[in-house]
Amino acid sequence: MVSTNDFKTGLTIEYEGNIYQVIEFQHVKPGKGGAFVRSKLRNLRTKAVIDKTFNAGVNVNTAQIDKSQMQYLYASGDTHVFMNNDTYEQLEIDKSMIESELNYLTEGMSVNIITYEHELLGVEMPDKVILEIVETAGGAKGNTASNAQKEALTNTGLKLLVPLFVETGEKIWVSTSTGKYDSRAK
Repeated sequence: MVSTNDFKTGLTIEYEGNIYQVIEFQHVKPGKGGAFVRSKLRNLRTKAVIDKTFNAGVNVNTAQIDKSQMQYLYASGDTHVFMNNDTYEQLEIDKSMIESELNYLTEGMSVNIITYEHELLGVEMPDKVILEIVETAGGAKGNTASNAQKEALTNTGLKLLVPLFVETGEKIWVSTSTGKYDSRAK
């Protein structure tokens, strides 16, 4: 059990039969009435985000989330295969569970598989990943405006905007939280 006064970003709780992760929270002490905690919670099963207000000091159950590091091996139809590097045990995950993560997954990449009481919840990606540009338009000559960008396609199928100097075949860092170009990879 944890008090709503002790909420922290990233904390996982059980509430109304679902498992939520605290994304944001704010303690509010109005002039009249009791204090309360305004929070933004992500449902770890459906990925939906809800706003929830709790009275200050209310206790909620914590949820013990297990993370195990696994390596992404390959896609086989609509399933994707991951392997535990310690036990060599393989796990198949359906495409529908990791739809957005597929934009960043490349073979051989290490990720965390998230489970709750043996229930698979999904894949936790690193903050940034290296992707290769497979197609991009040429930059317009003389276009030296600051922050000028062009569309590019990566080896995972992700379409994003990159600076004009990025060419086909280059490797770039991409933020997995925003899906945006971060920098060139060395």
